[in-house]
Amino acid sequence: MHHLSWVLPVLSWLGGATLAAPVVQQPLAASGHHAGPLANPYTPDYRDPYDGKIDTVKEKLQPLPWRNGDGASMLGPRNKARERQNPDLVRPPSTDKGNMPNMRWSFADSHIRIEEGGWTRQTTIRELPTSKELAGVNMRLEEGVIRELHWHKEAEWAYVLEGKVRITALDTEGGSFVDDLEKGDLWYFPSGHPHSLQGLSPNGTEFLLVFDDGNFSEDSTFLLTDWLAHTPQSVLAENFRVAPEVFKAIPQNEKYIFQGSNPDSIDKEIPKGEGYKKSKLKFTHKMLDQEPMNATGGQVRITDSRNFPISKTVAAAHLEIQPGAMREMHWHPNADEWSFFIKGRARVTIFASEGTARTFDYQAGDVGIVPRNMGHFIENLNDDEPLEVLEIFRAEKFEDFSLFQWLGETPRRMVKEHLFATDKKAGEKFEKAIWDAEKDAIKELAKQEDEDEKVEL
Repeated sequence: MHHLSWVLPVLSWLGGATLAAPVVQQPLAASGHHAGPLANPYTPDYRDPYDGKIDTVKEKLQPLPWRNGDGASMLGPRNKARERQNPDLVRPPSTDKGNMPNMRWSFADSHIRIEEGGWTRQTTIRELPTSKELAGVNMRLEEGVIRELHWHKEAEWAYVLEGKVRITALDTEGGSFVDDLEKGDLWYFPSGHPHSLQGLSPNGTEFLLVFDDGNFSEDSTFLLTDWLAHTPQSVLAENFRVAPEVFKAIPQNEKYIFQGSNPDSIDKEIPKGEGYKKSKLKFTHKMLDQEPMNATGGQVRITDSRNFPISKTVAAAHLEIQPGAMREMHWHPNADEWSFFIKGRARVTIFASEGTARTFDYQAGDVGIVPRNMGHFIENLNDDEPLEVLEIFRAEKFEDFSLFQWLGETPRRMVKEHLFATDKKAGEKFEKAIWDAEKDAIKELAKQEDEDEKVEL
């Protein structure tokens, strides 16, 4: 259970719900963090005035639309597995209100294109209409398998999820770049820059690609083989100064993803001709090797144009949220947030102004959208395992505002008159809680307060 000093500001922010005395009050430990077996919260007699989180997957619970005595059972057809993955859609918090478009998509629901030694699937504005600023592609290449030489209208940012991969690229000055990457590493190719990818190591690689336009389609890239197949061989002969017969053997269709031979070391692979020159640009970055910013409940690594200069259109943060902890209440003023959940399960409530708020649940392989300036948090649903997530933005720099810091650095009189005009004692407790006013991006699991510190309802 989080500190009760959070209850009133959270309720004020997410709709100003009035707390009525419950008919049957469950112990505080039965909501959110708890000791011992969890009482079934999906029954008509269960009461939780705090809208605590429930990990239905861990607790093996089947959600039902019962909330504080309201609701009813379900009689019609059901997808129970989907309901367990999204308990806050089946039984939303009482603070949810209004019409908000869907902000969640799972790569498990995306169509997979299967190729020789690999596959690809995407989440774009077509799969998730709120994904307007960025699009994502999940791709797998086995050992030696090549994503053929190509380029895009959009810039490409990538995070290596597993395995090892070799990338090649060319800059606008004719400089060549080759690098081998592993789990937690990034690459970035600006719009129009030609490049290729190849799986290394016995198991190859899997990675997340992010493009700076939600309308992107992985099927609309500019491919080397596709271009040559649609160019007269007489033109190819003149361009490359060879006889037309040389091109009889070229593929008549795109190769896209195909099995290649295992590469040698980079030093042995790079061309040795006089025309070769090494790029002055750095297309790659080791994100997980960065020194993290330590918060009370986890670690944050931010990569943007300040420490990865070539990445002018994509900024990102890697979050490790410890069991029971939460990414603090915040918003981003410069871009929509496109989140990818790598490990664990999470609950996110999005506040869209005009009294509108909606809660979504996420797990590994899911994508989440939070439009710019909409307030939100990310809460680790699991009290035993960490949550790992990428926050990605179509922006040159990562920017956010902390609700905790904002209220802590605003004159205390003004804050208390906003929130606690009718409860001086609660206002004093809140003032004490925000006294230091330092941003704490990931807040640790709160200790249960003593009886004399609980807010009287």
